Amino acid sequence: MNLTESLLHGAGMPIHQRNAELDGGLLMRVGIPHTGGKLAFHAFNEGYAAMVSANAFWDASRGRFRIPEATNLTELDFALDSAGYVATKLFQSRGRQPGMANIYPWTYQQYLELASLSGASWFAQPDLCCEPDIARDQATIDFRVDATATLLEGMLRVVYAWQNELAKDCSADVVRNMVRIPVPVLQGWRVSDYRRSLDLMMEVWERWQPWLAPPALIGLGSVCRRNLTDPEHGLYAILAGLEGHLPAGARLHTFGVKGACLDRLKMYDWIASADSMAFAFGARVKARQSRISNSMAHQSGEMTR
Repeated sequence: MNLTESLLHGAGMPIHQRNAELDGGLLMRVGIPHTGGKLAFHAFNEGYAAMVSANAFWDASRGRFRIPEATNLTELDFALDSAGYVATKLFQSRGRQPGMANIYPWTYQQYLELASLSGASWFAQPDLCCEPDIARDQATIDFRVDATATLLEGMLRVVYAWQNELAKDCSADVVRNMVRIPVPVLQGWRVSDYRRSLDLMMEVWERWQPWLAPPALIGLGSVCRRNLTDPEHGLYAILAGLEGHLPAGARLHTFGVKGACLDRLKMYDWIASADSMAFAFGARVKARQSRISNSMAHQSGEMTR
């Protein structure tokens, strides 16, 4: 069989699958640190889209994800972050982990089950972040860029295997809706790192076409705490270095970008969304300065602001 035939040998196997459905304009997702509760309820009441870390669902004592049947979160348009930064910090403090790349505590299969059953609108691939407190030299950054592409390949292999098994008894539409395609993530620190990460990501992605459509959404990682204007590794330099190089029709999700740059990001029609939990930090600081309780009402007010 040729590649196309081998990919699509299941009778109900979907083809040209998109990894996200996007609206126009810049969508801001508020970070929700829990799997439900009053912050999620406030976001639902206000009609806010959300971002939730996989770590919020993880039960370390049992080595598995807790997937609640119904919470305030399940009524939201929320995306699922793979919690790569948290996983790496855990690896640094505790050493080898039992899951993906021996850095994550959970396996590909556990993460895909969470993505499939949680109700997330889309989910990010597992990746290895490159912030300076994690990757202190270029060799480490290069390794983590390479490993992020390898983790994408591993994730796609599991998604394909699950879809192919379902295709034995289900229609292509059912298969497509039950097991979703991940959002790939670009990693690095300098412009050249991100350009190489994009090239590696597309090498992986194109091997799986036509089972996959070209990526509709691509994540931009390790930009949460970075300088905006540095000519080599500032956010604006990274965006300028990627502009015109993304696959046709693809748009970016910028993970955790600073509020100061959102007005500028709105000008790029190829940036689909951003997320931030800055309101939670701001709420703690303001509560301490004002000597008031950092109550859920106070946090909800900061989210809205």
